[in-house]
Amino acid sequence: MNLHHDSENKNSTSKFNMKDFSMKGAAKRILTAILALLVIGTILGGFYRVDEQEAAVVTMFGSVIRTDTAGLYFKIPWIQQVTKVDTTIHGTGLGYEVDDDGQVFTVDTEGIMITSDFNLIDIDFYMEYRVSDPVAYLYNSRTPEYILKNVALAAIRSTVIDFTVDDAMTTGKAQIQSLVKQKMQDELTRQNIGLQVVNITVQDAEPPTEEIVHAFKAVETAKQGKDTAINNANKYRNEQLPAAEATADKIVQNAEAKKAGRIAEAEGQVARFNAMYEEYKNNPLITKHRLFYETLEDIMPGLKVIISDGNTQTMYPIESFSSAPEGTEISGTGATGAGTGGARTTGD
Repeated sequence: MNLHHDSENKNSTSKFNMKDFSMKGAAKRILTAILALLVIGTILGGFYRVDEQEAAVVTMFGSVIRTDTAGLYFKIPWIQQVTKVDTTIHGTGLGYEVDDDGQVFTVDTEGIMITSDFNLIDIDFYMEYRVSDPVAYLYNSRTPEYILKNVALAAIRSTVIDFTVDDAMTTGKAQIQSLVKQKMQDELTRQNIGLQVVNITVQDAEPPTEEIVHAFKAVETAKQGKDTAINNANKYRNEQLPAAEATADKIVQNAEAKKAGRIAEAEGQVARFNAMYEEYKNNPLITKHRLFYETLEDIMPGLKVIISDGNTQTMYPIESFSSAPEGTEISGTGATGAGTGGARTTGD
């Protein structure tokens, strides 16, 4: 019976040893398979693909090794790292935002700015940009898009302030776009954040609030009224100027004629005086008497006499003096006095 028991123990021990060996073999096989899968996965994971609209920056121990464009590449697993950057053209609004539902919201702090004629304007832009340098985009700044937006707003404000509100809303848009783009390109080159502005366009330009809209319309109405007044004034001037010039010419001509007449008259009087002087030198007495009588002939027709009867005074022309009432006296010809019934002579 002991022999039988010993044989059973030996058989059970051998079965256990075989079972343990088989378990160890299975574990080794599983471990080998896992290791093989890890090796294969690691090797396969070293391959990466770069699309047409991407760029890949490969780094090792924190240093940039290379930049890959579209294609299939391999990196050392666990050692080299690959960061892909989207190089497609992106767009964003300046002065407004669009939510996921497509609704547009105005951003007053971005779009409202002042013009050269000290007016406010709400002007919106649409900016298109892309990554031009993936390495600079990833490592030269933490927030390159934020910097790009601030550069754009600074360029817009420094440009719009050189234009009047009328030009910024109408004919000056193309020039504003060109100047803003050039300023942005210069500033982005200086800051080197790896972004490039592709295009920037004016979307809309208008007065910022209803109150300012009304004020702007009032200003426009006033400008139109000013233009109308100027046009009317120019029309009135064009109508009146020829007549005024004609009147002025007539006045000048009359003055010239009077001038010529006065000069001729003066010259005639001078000639008459000279001739009279020559006569005077030859016959002084006769010339004096002649001048005296000629002077009386000029003066007497205009003389008048005042005849008084003691109570009233009456004025008569000199030519009717011969028919004066009897008993009246004439001053200057034996009259007793003008204040006591006499007569006085007077001129016109």
